[in-house]
Amino acid sequence: MLLKKLFLTIVAGACLLASQGALAERIKDLAGIDGIRNNQLVGYGLVVGLAGTGDQTIQAPFTVQSLQNMLIQLGITVPQGVQLQLNNVAAVMVTADLPPFARRGQTLDITVSSIANAKSLRGGTLVMTPLKGADGKVYALAQGNLVVGGFDAEGADGSRITANIPSVGRVPGGATVERDRALAFTPDGALTLTLHQPDFTTSLRMADAINGAFGSGTAEPVDAGAVAVKIPETAPSPVAFVSALHSLAVQPGSAPARVVVSARTGTVIIGQDVRITPAAVAHGSLVVSISEQLSVSQPNAFGQGETVVIPQSTVEVTEEGAGSMFTLDTGVSLDSLVEAVNRVGAAPSDLVAILQALKQAGALRAELVVI
Repeated sequence: MLLKKLFLTIVAGACLLASQGALAERIKDLAGIDGIRNNQLVGYGLVVGLAGTGDQTIQAPFTVQSLQNMLIQLGITVPQGVQLQLNNVAAVMVTADLPPFARRGQTLDITVSSIANAKSLRGGTLVMTPLKGADGKVYALAQGNLVVGGFDAEGADGSRITANIPSVGRVPGGATVERDRALAFTPDGALTLTLHQPDFTTSLRMADAINGAFGSGTAEPVDAGAVAVKIPETAPSPVAFVSALHSLAVQPGSAPARVVVSARTGTVIIGQDVRITPAAVAHGSLVVSISEQLSVSQPNAFGQGETVVIPQSTVEVTEEGAGSMFTLDTGVSLDSLVEAVNRVGAAPSDLVAILQALKQAGALRAELVVI
């Protein structure tokens, strides 16, 4: 009883420290426990009840084969030589995430995706589908009516309109867990915290915070991505210890200076620690315009020549943004860089080119990531 009261006092102190950390984050948000994670489930099934938007059975014969096998399991035999021509059935893949500590009887949300040429799954019903894990064992059974956000409509003249993705749907709570997951998250009275963003500073601070709350030697940083933790003997249970551990506040280390650029969309994300050494930037773009006109050349009367068509091309080159030049002083910050770029009227796509040129010139003190 005394040990339990002592542990509760430690928990209260840990919560007080968590409330005092203005810029700190909970360990729950910074790291997870090694071995506690989601597991992916997958299964093959059929969606029935479609309004003529199912698979074309000639191009997807496995849909008919799957339906025949399902009918045989239900005691219905299809006569030999009968070719089923169906357009209200679709073959689908069913996926779901099995959370840790899932128990039998709990429900899971599932995603149903067409794998053949079905136009839409709207209005369909998924028939019973076993969901298997990577070990080949069945962990859940899925069935239910689909919720499809997209739609597809086609006219008699071939015109067609599609919104979103009608060949993918969801079934909230459509799978029922049939097999428990046995997890021993504290083998031998110890556990390992794995950081979501590996960082040596964060790992060291996390170990110091745990040792400060539960006693020296409780935690030890293994590397930038892991912290080994021993469960104190004063803890009433592993669950109570992990609950208190997750409430501790830790100030994470600062992220590395990084600039993320999306060349496809022109999106640029610049971290606050990005700095630029002295540089002068001039940026402009060339616009090339080519126009062609066709003229007819005819020979003189009674001449021996032929009438031909002669193309006449006109090429014009203009430079936009000429004279747009700005300087960057030593250690210029993010705000100054954005202000300078906006002052010359550069578009986001121009900013991408400027940042890449600064990196090549060695003036950009940050990691440039192009996605």
